[in-house]
Amino acid sequence: MILSEEFLRHAADCERMAKFAHDRESKLVWNGMAERWIRCAELAKKQSSGSHKTEHVKSQRKHADSLSH
Repeated sequence: MILSEEFLRHAADCERMAKFAHDRESKLVWNGMAERWIRCAELAKKQSSGSHKTEHVKSQRKHADSLSH
């Protein structure tokens, strides 16, 4: 399972809970939690794409080193 997608599912759950909340304070809390899950998803996606780039660069370096020797 992709971590960023899981975080977005949690955000959607919080948004649903906010819709069903009866008082303003509860709605604010649920919406705040949804926003935090969305930020977590964005960070996870950014870190995931960064680690893939790093692995690709390492792979290219190893290949270039093997050709030069």
